[in-house]
Amino acid sequence: MNEPTTSPITGLSEDEAQRRRSQGQGNDAQAKTGRSYGRIVRDNVFTFFNIVLFTLAVILLVLGSPRDAIFTGAIALVNAVIATAQEIRAKRKLDAIALLTRPKATVIRDGAARGIDPAEVVRGDILEVGPGDQVVADGVVVGDGVADFDESLLTGESNPVPKRAGDPVFSGSFVLVGRARYEAQKVGVESFANKLAAGARQFTRTLTPLQREVNLVVRILLALVVYFGVMIAVTYLVIRNASLLQSVQAASVVFGLAPASLFLMIVVAYALGAVRIADKGALVQQANAIESLCHVDVLCLDKTGTLTANRIQLARVMPLNGHVETDVRRLLGVYACSIGATNATSEAIAAACGGAAMQPSASIPFSSARKWSALAFDASELAGAYVLGAPEMLQPALGDDLSWQAEARIWANAGHRVLLFTATDAASLVVIDGEEPTLPANLTALALLTFTDELRPEARETLAGFREAGVAVKIISGDNPHTVAAVARQAGLGDDGAPIQQISGPELALLDEAAFSHAVAETTIFGRITPEQKQRIVKTLRAQGRYVGMTGDGVNDVLALKQANLSIAMQSGAQATRSVADIVLLHDSFAVLPAALMEGQRIMHGMEDTLRLYLTRIFTLAFLINTIALLSAGFPYTPAQNSVIAIFILTIPAFFLTLWAPAGAVPHGSLVRKLINFVLPATIVTSLFSSGVYLYFVVITENWHYAQLILTYASIAMGLLLVIFVQPPTEFWAGGDLIAGDRRPTLLALALLMILMISPHIPLLRGFFGLAPLHSLTDALIVGAVTVGWMLALRLVWKRRIIDRYLDVNLANGGAPR
Repeated sequence: MNEPTTSPITGLSEDEAQRRRSQGQGNDAQAKTGRSYGRIVRDNVFTFFNIVLFTLAVILLVLGSPRDAIFTGAIALVNAVIATAQEIRAKRKLDAIALLTRPKATVIRDGAARGIDPAEVVRGDILEVGPGDQVVADGVVVGDGVADFDESLLTGESNPVPKRAGDPVFSGSFVLVGRARYEAQKVGVESFANKLAAGARQFTRTLTPLQREVNLVVRILLALVVYFGVMIAVTYLVIRNASLLQSVQAASVVFGLAPASLFLMIVVAYALGAVRIADKGALVQQANAIESLCHVDVLCLDKTGTLTANRIQLARVMPLNGHVETDVRRLLGVYACSIGATNATSEAIAAACGGAAMQPSASIPFSSARKWSALAFDASELAGAYVLGAPEMLQPALGDDLSWQAEARIWANAGHRVLLFTATDAASLVVIDGEEPTLPANLTALALLTFTDELRPEARETLAGFREAGVAVKIISGDNPHTVAAVARQAGLGDDGAPIQQISGPELALLDEAAFSHAVAETTIFGRITPEQKQRIVKTLRAQGRYVGMTGDGVNDVLALKQANLSIAMQSGAQATRSVADIVLLHDSFAVLPAALMEGQRIMHGMEDTLRLYLTRIFTLAFLINTIALLSAGFPYTPAQNSVIAIFILTIPAFFLTLWAPAGAVPHGSLVRKLINFVLPATIVTSLFSSGVYLYFVVITENWHYAQLILTYASIAMGLLLVIFVQPPTEFWAGGDLIAGDRRPTLLALALLMILMISPHIPLLRGFFGLAPLHSLTDALIVGAVTVGWMLALRLVWKRRIIDRYLDVNLANGGAPR
């Protein structure tokens, strides 16, 4: 910082302030609450999925399938609208929070103090701050004022920092005790907080594991679409083995291979998750954040303001020299309530000991520089002077009384803050205006007091839940490692008897890359960590293959939050932190995280069930198209029939499977590999039975249009029973998956099967679905027999692991060798 140039008494004149503002020296750059509305719309409309869907809609329209084109385009539109609406809602909520928490500034101009908006501050302004006031620009303390500042949002350290004339102050810090004036020297983008938060300006959208898997599936299916599209074009243009109408209809079905409804289910799942936890106190900024949470295998927590509540609590009162604890607590209560300038320590004592305020005859407020405070009373029952402070600072006045030393050292080494409460006669406390107070002589130790950071009430239970889910917890802080370790023990870390490894930032700075990586993997407690080290720790964990969740509240956490797979911020935290977070915890409560974790698990399980249906259907359709084309036996479905099949066995079941999905542990690893055990047997058996029934009716009726109708009924019937295999209600249906015990999917499948059976005979349903009646009861019985045969065959293949044994692999383990 530079030497002050403005008078701390008069400040700038209004004319000079306006001149400096016109020269661009104003404090205009304020932390943003996120992207602009236009950017949000662009980011959610022009996604890979939406571009694919809009392109398919145009192609289907050209091919003469307006219903399919409208359906596909509508899904893209719904996808964009839901995601955009959710993010705009989050932005508006954050804007409202920012408005409520926006600080005010007291500026000295023309010798008078007045309140202004921080954006009106200019370089050279003299600003005055008192308890609770936030510093709005970097500068230097001027004048005679002295104050203790909390810089935890910038450094992560919770200890108060005393400042006097010549000491620098930074935007984002605020005053705990005292009053002071400072000259603003670095404003706007030049301030420390804005430079530290600069990394928050660049928005990046990170795909979750589920989105990457779906992305892979879509690319594979697009390759299939291209393959079959070329095959149809060759059939029509070169071989001349199909009419133009047949080729156009075939192309419409082929382009239906692209899983448009799958995108819709993802959007619905994300929206349901966000809505379900919104009322529990979490604001979701990124639609995929809830799903992302269930993949987290290491959770990095900032201590100050995140794990703790930015408050301390009185842990123990240990009487000394024969004093009784109840008497000491009564004295402490009166002392804490009578001190003029309250601080976190006096508030913690008052909360634990109670008491009523009394008028002291003399008082010395606490100062971080001298590390003690004192009160004197003339009242007969309290006559005397009482001093509370750091033991090492009071020791010179205690004489030979060393009864407290051993105990104080033990608790200090354990990471607790230790204070000594002492007494002497009232005449020893002398306060002279304008002079630095001196410590009274002949103090007698009354009690040792130990303080701990107040843990958020829900933190212990929440962290226990994460550890039970297999999530490793690491605490990263700017505080002393011993202090952080004490908080970690409060939070339940180490309850299993395992040692808590800890390391400091200076120690990390001495390590080479390999040693740093090893330390990050093995260490639980990180203390005295800089923002850059915090970012490097998260980056290293990701390089080790971990899926990292990061919580934070201060500007010093922004870089690490941006680096994490999932970022979580507190509502009361810095504005820059809220703007980059995927999830903002309203009311600063961790209690919502277990519920959010369960919602993420529901999303994954619901999408896993949905993908089983989609992949089986799509690969079966691809097999049928290829087989029937090679045999020159027509085409398996018309576009209308393909749409009806999709509604019955994909769209409706997928929606309810997503809605009813259970919570539960989500195994790590590729989702597609895990689906092989279900999809491969189901595709093979369904393809064989489907092609068999189609070719049978082509041969006996010599009418492949009727064979298409037969295959439509059979495909719907088999697809609905496949829903029961996806969520087996009993042991009989288990094979492709474990018993779910939920009978709702079974009832849904049976209800849709009933609708299928009656729809050809009810004009309204027949017109809606376009399903003509079969020619005879015999044909209906054949379809029923094929469906039952398919069900028994598929069950046998799963139960006997026939494909596993033939291929000599373990499909349940993603196709690994047996």
